Amino acid sequence: MARNGERGAAAPDRPVDMSAMGKVLVKRLSDEVAEKIRTFIVENGLVEGTRLPSERALAEQFGASRPTVSQALRSLSLMGLVEIRRGSGAYVIRQPDINMKASVSLMLELDAGGVSSLADLRFWLETLGVRESVAAAAPDQLRLARAALDRLRASMGETSTWIAADTIFHSTVVGTARNPYLTAMYESVHTAVISYEYRPWVDNDEVPRWLRPEEAEEQFALHEPIVAALEAGDAEAAVLAVRHHHEVMLNHLRGRSPST
Repeated sequence: MARNGERGAAAPDRPVDMSAMGKVLVKRLSDEVAEKIRTFIVENGLVEGTRLPSERALAEQFGASRPTVSQALRSLSLMGLVEIRRGSGAYVIRQPDINMKASVSLMLELDAGGVSSLADLRFWLETLGVRESVAAAAPDQLRLARAALDRLRASMGETSTWIAADTIFHSTVVGTARNPYLTAMYESVHTAVISYEYRPWVDNDEVPRWLRPEEAEEQFALHEPIVAALEAGDAEAAVLAVRHHHEVMLNHLRGRSPST
């Protein structure tokens, strides 16, 4: 190894092959602010339904611009931690736990190939969750899944509340298997996938075409059969419903232009 001040073994006129170093990932400022807000929620013990300070106040507190805070709040909405209510503000909808740290670390600038592989992993984890849920036959967990579906129904037509409710729905479905490690792993992968799928929304508040109000019924129809199959104790029907949802998600991911 060359000591300080010495030349390395490589010839001085040979260019460094940067492609061999892989892509350098730079943490986005909005992701840093999202982590600060997440920590603020935890350290202050903010319970479900608590209204967060205004965007202006958060921007002053964390030394960021309001657009950056808006992006951060939308990122937290993807994780199902915050619900953004039009004309009212942002509200805590569940407390982050220690496992949510992994979700934040997986919010990377992924290329389409990486996201496709992660989407497959998301599908496999949710499939395992519904199979184990049917085997466990836990009525209390099924009631939670039905409540999460009802919450999703109530959020139809409102982008920010739908996205948060959707994350909670799928996490609850996987959680019916009663394995906290499976749920934590699923949430991390789910967050990484939708952080790519909804990046234009996080960055620019650009609503994806499939989340426009006129598409609400069709989107909800992807979720209802999952809970119905769980309640019926039909593992194969649950897997088919999860697979159908997965295939639609893949179409959404393919429709994401690299330039968006």
